[in-house]
This record gives sequence, C-alpha cells and structure tokens, in this order.
Amino acid sequence: MPTINLRSQYLSAVIKNVRTFLHKRLGCGKSFLIFRKLVNVMVRLFHLQELCLRLMGHNAVSKEASGEGGRGGRGGRRVLSFKHVVSLLLVASAQYPMVSYTIYNRDDMELVTACLSVVFTNMLTVIKIITFLVYKQDFWQMMQNFREMYSQSQSTDNKYVSKANKLACWLGRAYCISCCFTGLYFMLDPIVKFMLAKHRGVVYIRELPMPMKFPFNDATSPGYEVAFAYTISVTIVVVCYASAVDGLFISFAIHLRAHFQALQYAIRTTSYGNKDGRDLLGQEQEQQQHLLIAVVNYHVLLLSLANKLCLIYMPIVFGQFVITSLQVGVIIYQIVTHMSSIMALLVYLSFLGSILLQLFIYCYGGEIIKVESVMVSVAVQLSDWHRAVPKQRRSLALIMLRAQHQALIKAGFYEASLANFMAICRAALSFITLIQSIE
Repeated sequence: MPTINLRSQYLSAVIKNVRTFLHKRLGCGKSFLIFRKLVNVMVRLFHLQELCLRLMGHNAVSKEASGEGGRGGRGGRRVLSFKHVVSLLLVASAQYPMVSYTIYNRDDMELVTACLSVVFTNMLTVIKIITFLVYKQDFWQMMQNFREMYSQSQSTDNKYVSKANKLACWLGRAYCISCCFTGLYFMLDPIVKFMLAKHRGVVYIRELPMPMKFPFNDATSPGYEVAFAYTISVTIVVVCYASAVDGLFISFAIHLRAHFQALQYAIRTTSYGNKDGRDLLGQEQEQQQHLLIAVVNYHVLLLSLANKLCLIYMPIVFGQFVITSLQVGVIIYQIVTHMSSIMALLVYLSFLGSILLQLFIYCYGGEIIKVESVMVSVAVQLSDWHRAVPKQRRSLALIMLRAQHQALIKAGFYEASLANFMAICRAALSFITLIQSIE
C-alpha cells in the first residue's frame, strides 16, 4: 500500500490547486458574503457525528486534534485522556456479566442465543472504540479535509458535492435515530414491564436492560439499581460511538464519491487543443497544462483519501463482517424458535434489520467508492483526449491507467461491497431453511 500519511501543507497546496481548477472549469463570480455563508454551512458538515464524539469527551479544536504541541504526526493521536480510557473500559467490562449470564444459562439455548447477540454487538463496539482512539488524529484530519474541500467546491456551484452533503446528513441522522431507538428499547423495556405489573397488581421479577449476571445480588436493592445504572451507562457509550464511527464512514464515502464524480465531470469538459485545428499559443498551452496538473493533483488527493479511509477502518470492517455473520446466525435461531409469538418475532426482526443496516453502511460505502474510482478511466475516454498534445496525452493515459485499479475498502479477505452483503443475506436465508428442516 502506498504511503498515505498526508501532511497538512501538502493537502493545503493540493486543495488550493483544486480550488483554482474548479474555479476556472465550473464557474465563479461568488462574492465574499456568499463565500462566508458557505463557510458557515461547512461547519455543519459532520455536525451530528462530532456532537456524539463531544459527548464522549473528544474535542476537535484542541491541540491534540490540530496536531500542535506535544508529539506531532502519528504519535500525537496516541495521547489518550483518562475519560477516553474509562469509556473504553466501561464497554469492555460489560463482556464479563454478559458471558457470566451465558455460562449460567448454558442449558437454555434460547437464553444463550439471546445473550450472545448482545455480546457480539458489545464486542464490535469495543473494536470501534479502540480503532477510533488509535486513529483519532486521522479521523479529525479526514473531517477537516472534507470540510475544506466542501467549502471550496461550493464556491464554484459544484452540484455533486451539494447533493452528497444532503444525502450524508440525512443518512447520518437516520442511522443515529435508529441507534437511539434501539438503545431506548433496551433501557425502557424493564421499566414498562414494571409499570404494567404494578398496574395489574401482579408480582414482577426484576429484569435488567441487558442479559447480565453480576457477581453481587442484582435482583434486590441496592444491587439492582447499581446494575441498572451501569447498564444504561454502557448503552449510552455504545450508541454514541456507533452513531459517530459508522456515521462518519458513510459520510466520508458519500463525499468521496461526489468528488470522484466532480473529477469525472472536469475531465470530460476540459478542452485539449483547439477545435479549429490551429496551433496553440504558448499562453493557451500553458493554461491547459496547469488545468491538467490540477486534475492530476485532484485525482492523487482523492486516491490518498480513499487509501487512508481504508486504513483507519480496516479493523472495523473486518470485525463487522466476522461478528455480523455470527450475529445473523444467532438471531435467525431466535426468529425461527419464536414464530408463534408475534411480538417477539417483531423484536428480533427489528434487531436483525439493525445489525444488517450496520453491515450495509460499510458495504454500500465501499461499493460506491469502488465504482466511482473506476469511472474516472471512462471519463478520460469520453474527453477530447485526441485533440491533446503528446505531453497531455501521456498524463491522461497515466490517469486512466491508475483509475483502472479500483479503490477498495478491504480488510483481509473481506471486501466491503454489495456483493458480499448479498452473500451474507443469502446465507441467512439458507440458515433459516436448515433450522426449520432440523426441527
């Protein structure tokens, strides 16, 4: 894999060239007031994900985020504060009572499978938290890069990036709401059952929001209240990190696709040579050469961002595929064994949909990046390359050659693509048929 540690000065220079190129190719004439308004819009980019991270104690405007002070470069992102370690240990410690619950009820397959689905979800969240803490500086840098590119593209009426921002905001908000409703269901379920039991005048056996068994008595006060508060704290941390990390990935992927589409449009509409057949003047040829250099820099920047996105999300993608495959098997067993109960069936189907949605986010993001990175080669073929001078043709040929190598989001032998997502869905349907035939 090529070096992808992007330096701030290099990115600033490349983005400046890209802005100049888009300014010349896609239009201009925006006043300072309009540009200032667009910068204010830029601040709202990744706003929801950044809010979730701030709730977890992360601050994007600190020296740690900007890379100033202390240790710079890659070492600076490994500086962790006490509150970040506490949130990680809080979620990781939840594995013990969950596993204890599974071992305690090992003779009841229904309770074991119900607990394992939560165990796998918590395990995946631990992977996401560790990955974010390790690559935290890279996450903030990616957010800043896309914000700068977004503001500069808006000053040229780039329709691709504008649509991408709306779609990314909508998907991020929808996914965050989905995570919040899932967490609220687990937290409110025992409270609602207690209120219904009290209203009917029947004895209620206390339940925790999650299937857990603590080393102390969690069925009576004050152990139950302590365990309940602990479980709610774990749920809040899980929801915040899942909304932030997963939401950032799909937002990065959608904006990266938009910039690949903007690059394709720029390549297709760039004029090479003169249509009337006369020789180019020195100034005209130099101007076209500068535009082509900006195209190359733009392409290099997007490929670097795609490679960096693949690097920082590699552990999460690998864990997402492995753990989702296990979760699907466990929840399918629950669905098949609860066919007679409509309410239980709806709960497990919604849980299955939530798990598949997490996997779909990564598969869809990887698919659109792969497709649009290859379409750059098609854009070169559709351009007026035959009018270009030999030096420009060589540059276009190099762009086309590089674009034929797909920008993939991979983790080991797993590739984030819609084909692999459909393979897991087909395996789930086959598993349903297998369990029904056994029963």
